[in-house]
Parts: sequence; structure tokens; C-alpha cells
Amino acid sequence: MKHINKIVGILILTILILISYLFISTHSIEKQISKSINDLFVHHVKEVSKNIEKFIKGYFKNNLYEKLKSDEKLREYLQNSLSLTAASPHNYVYILYRDKKGRYRYLLDGSNEDRGEFDQKLDVDQKSWDEVYYTTKDKVIIHKSSEFIYITYLRPIIIDSKVEGVIAVDFTSELPATISQILNSVKSIFNYIFLTFLALFLILLYQYILYLKTKKYAITDSLTQVYNRVYLRNFLENINPNNYAILMLDIDHFKNINDTYGHKAGDFILREFANILKTILREEDIIVRYGGEEFLVFLKKPENEKEILKVAERIRKTIENFSYEYENYQINITVSIGITLHPERFKTIKEAIKIADEMLYKAKRGGRNKVVWSKKENFIEITYKDIYFVKEAIDENRVVCYFQPIYNIKNNKIVKYEALVRLLDKNSDLIYPGAFLEKIVYTTIYNSLTKKVLNIIFEKIEKTKKNISVNLNLSDITDNMVFSIILKEIENNLALSKYLTIELLENESLTNQKELGKRLEQLKSYGVKVAIDDFGSGYSNFEIFRFLPIDILKIDGSLIKEIENSKISYSIVKSITLFAKDLDIDIVAEFVENEKILKILENLEITYAQGFYLGKPSKL
Repeated sequence: MKHINKIVGILILTILILISYLFISTHSIEKQISKSINDLFVHHVKEVSKNIEKFIKGYFKNNLYEKLKSDEKLREYLQNSLSLTAASPHNYVYILYRDKKGRYRYLLDGSNEDRGEFDQKLDVDQKSWDEVYYTTKDKVIIHKSSEFIYITYLRPIIIDSKVEGVIAVDFTSELPATISQILNSVKSIFNYIFLTFLALFLILLYQYILYLKTKKYAITDSLTQVYNRVYLRNFLENINPNNYAILMLDIDHFKNINDTYGHKAGDFILREFANILKTILREEDIIVRYGGEEFLVFLKKPENEKEILKVAERIRKTIENFSYEYENYQINITVSIGITLHPERFKTIKEAIKIADEMLYKAKRGGRNKVVWSKKENFIEITYKDIYFVKEAIDENRVVCYFQPIYNIKNNKIVKYEALVRLLDKNSDLIYPGAFLEKIVYTTIYNSLTKKVLNIIFEKIEKTKKNISVNLNLSDITDNMVFSIILKEIENNLALSKYLTIELLENESLTNQKELGKRLEQLKSYGVKVAIDDFGSGYSNFEIFRFLPIDILKIDGSLIKEIENSKISYSIVKSITLFAKDLDIDIVAEFVENEKILKILENLEITYAQGFYLGKPSKL
């Protein structure tokens, strides 16, 4: 609708411009025609005047006035001759002379009616006639109206370098009036068309203004006049995470305001709170009412993190120091703020908002009226040095895997190995994944490292025909680029895929479950087994078994380590074991550090175990 209105508006505006151009051109054409007519008539009368001058000079050698005064028959003959030229379009043809007092009098008059008498005075345009006398040059006097053109052509009769008289030829024409009448009709048509399109343009403009108002109403929170969640949905589809920091704000104890002073007071506080945000923030910052008393701020990112934190702290202090007057009450509030400094480091903007939400939760749990930002986010700041170090290790074949055995504790036999990635530095010293993995996780180097590790594992499977598992994030499966690498490596090693187990780390929230389940089924179709690692901690949720095709469940090591001393840990492990058996899912217990723990696991009828007591990571 918006684009159609724009196209129609541009079309109508173009037509208006064209009509205006044609309308103006009509005036120009009219002027050109009038000028051409004038030139034509003037040229014609000039030739007539020349012939009259030549004719008169044929009878006189000098002293024109005296000759005509003394010869009445000659005057009569010459006037009759002149009258032959006084036919349409020439109305009057006459010759005047200038007496000693500067007045103009008739010498000859070729008019057919009301002919002027010889030496009779005639009132003329004195200045124009004198100009002809003194300059001895022809002159054209033009009188124009909308209906006709009236021209007087003056030509001096010069005998012996003396002006003996001035020939005057008058004529009129109705041709300009006829042309003007035709062009006026054309102009009227243009006027009607112009007014019609102008009306259409104004109607369309009015509709467009209404559309903008309606759109603004749809994306604006009616109470606070900041953006609402409708706007947020569209904004998140187009946001460039590099440009913003995300602040999530929540008014502390807002429910108490509604309960104590009423909902009108609560609405008043929300409006004033939003107004304060507008005064502190810039126009390029985006304010969204996210929930009842929750606001999201997309802060146009300054050059450094300190500026972001300063803005957040300024908001907190301003809110804290402001006293709201509602009716006869003074109401003071505080605000808690959670911040995501670098949304670009998250796979989706929703994950970045979630982190801001988690920080807000920490701020509220820590006593409210606080600004909290993610230190972990800051810790995983990616530097060129980090990326280059890993890239160099991959290029120089300094990526290695160590393999920790997983035992069947019933027969004390190794059934599988878990591959654990390491890097070697220039001195061949081991560098553990905690030092580099998080720093590269959202870079193309991470993809290269994943490919390299899978290559190592399949080479090892081919040589040993041992079952080996590899750790991957849930997001690795949903990430198109990473998943394509995994899939390609598996498809290149179809005969070996049945030895591979993918252990999905439970350190991320479960999103896009449908696509995740579909891709895991695709991997299982090649014989790959799927395990959930560290179940019982982090984002562990029994809900995942409804959506994901799980073959193996690895119980989180922190539960196993405490199982001999903590009744709660024991009960959790027991519950997980019963649940898994009910679903016919294999269980692996991690972090088995002593014989006592192993015995407890045997009593719980857990079949598989892993830990330093059974075997440390080593080369295979």
C-alpha cells in the first residue's frame, strides 16, 4: 500500500509538472506568434512607406510645404493617390510637417473619410514624432490590447538633408485577438486538468498523512509514547548488532506503587519514567516499552564500553534522585538495569537481549537499583591475537586430540573414547580449550577448527575402529555453516560414521527445536549416535527428550563428584537413571574419581562411566 501510494504520488506529481510546463509553453507560443505577426505587419508597412516617400519625392525637389500650399490641384491629386493605399489593413495614411512652433500640421491626408485639411493642426505623440524629425530614422509605435494590435509607422521625407515631412501609416488587426481566443481555450483545458490532478494529489497526500499517523499509532505505546513490541519485532529483523548496546530496564517494586497509590498513579509514573529516558537519551537511541514496567533501550554504540556504562549509570542516578509528584503524594522510585555490551557477539539478537535480561535479573537479585553488565561477555572479547594464534596452529598442524576412555563398569572394558581437543604451542606445550575455544566460537576459525577435529577423529577411527565421541554445541547443529562442515565430513566417511558419537553440550538454551531435531535425525541416518553431555546442570531440561533423538545421556560430573556425600545429588542421579532407563537411553556417569563412587554407580545400575579413576585423557 505504501509503495503503491508513492508510485501514484510520483506519477501525479510528474503529470502536474508536465501540465505546468505545457501551460507556461502556451504563453511562450502566444508571445512568439504575436511577435511574428508584428514583424510581418511592420515589414509590410515599411515597404509601403518607402513607396510613398519615393512617390512624393518624384514631385518635389525642395520646399514641400510651399509647393503644396500654392498648388491645390497637386494636393488633391497626391491625396487621392495616397487614399489608394489607405485600404485594409491600413486605416490612415497621411503626411505631417512640423511648423516653427513645433506643432504638427497636415501636408497631405489620404484618408477616405474625415480627411484633414492642409495646414490643419493634429495632436500627435510629440516625443515620438520629434524623435523621427531629429534622428531622421523610421519609428514604429505599437499599441496592443487583448483584442487587437494598433501600429503607427513613421518615416521622414528627407530632401536636401532636410526633413520636409513625416509619413504616417496607421493600421489595426484582429488576428492577435483570434489567436488569443484560441489559446485561451487551450489554457482553460490545461487549467481544468491541472486543478483535477492537484485535487487528486492533495487527496493522496491526505491519505498518506493518515497512513503515517496510523502507522505511528500502531508502533507506539499509547501510554508512554515510546515504541511498543510491534515496532520491536520489525526493528529486530533489520538491526545491525554492531551499532547498538542493549539496556534492559525495570522499575523496582513497581507493583507496590499500583497497590499503594492505584493504577492511575502507576500509569503516571510510567509516563514520567519514559519522559526522563527521552531527555537523557539521544534521538538515534531506540526506546521500547518491553513489558508492564520493563523498557528496552538500544543505545547507539559509542566508541568505548565506558561510555555505555556511564549512560546507564546516568539513567539510574537520575531516576533515583527524581521525586514524582502525584496528587498530594511524593513518589520515589529506582530502576535496575542489565546490559549487553556487544550484541554482535551473539548468534542472534534475541540471545543478546536474553543476556541483558539475565543481567537485569542479577541486578534485581543483588538488591535492585543497580547496573549490571556481563563480565563473561567482556572476558570472551575476541582479539586478533587470539584468532591468529588458533589459525596458525591449524595451518601448522598443531591441533591434536587426546582421548579419555569410557568404560562398561560391569565387565571393565572400554567401549568408547571421548575426543578432547588441544593445541600445541611453538614449544609443543599443550594449550587447553578453555584458553581459546570461547574466544573463537563465533568466527570462521571455529569452523576450521571443527573441520580439523573431525578429520583427526575419522583418521583415528579408520586406524583403530574404536568408538569415539566429539563435543559440539547445540548451536553448531543449528548454525548452517558449521552443520554443513559436520555433514560433509560425515558423508566423506560414511563407512566410519557408525563409530562416531556427537555429544551435545548443555551450555546453551534450546532454541529452534524443530530444526535441531530434524538435523540430528539426519546425522543418525548415517549411523551417528547422539548424546547429551553434562545433563543435570546448566540449561538441562527434560523437555528436550520430547524433541531430540537422544541415544546417550551423560550425567553432569558435579553431581557424580558429590554423590557419595550429598543425598540430593544421589537422588537426582537416581531419578535421572530411572528416567533414562524408562526411555531406553544409555547413561554415562562422568567424573568418577574413586572406587566408592564407582560402587555407588554400580548399585544404581549405571552401566557406563568415565573419570580419572578409570582413565585419564591420553593419545590413542
